[in-house]
Amino acid sequence: MIDLPDQSQRWRCGGCGNLTRFDVTRSRRTTEYWHLDLAGAPAVEDTEVLAETIESVRCRWCGRDDAIEIIARTSAG
Repeated sequence: MIDLPDQSQRWRCGGCGNLTRFDVTRSRRTTEYWHLDLAGAPAVEDTEVLAETIESVRCRWCGRDDAIEIIARTSAG
């Protein structure tokens, strides 16, 4: 299982060096406020995430899911 990067980190594929494209599979448990219009069509107006689990992260370029690592994010400026 891999963690989400924080504000000072990012993902990197150790296989090909990709820094920007990943397929992320995650599970979320949420509480949502639904507002239904008079015709009954729902609209979700507020969502609270109660729990979230990252199940897998796969590199979009090379397809590896066993080489994803968290590295320090560098300044773009």
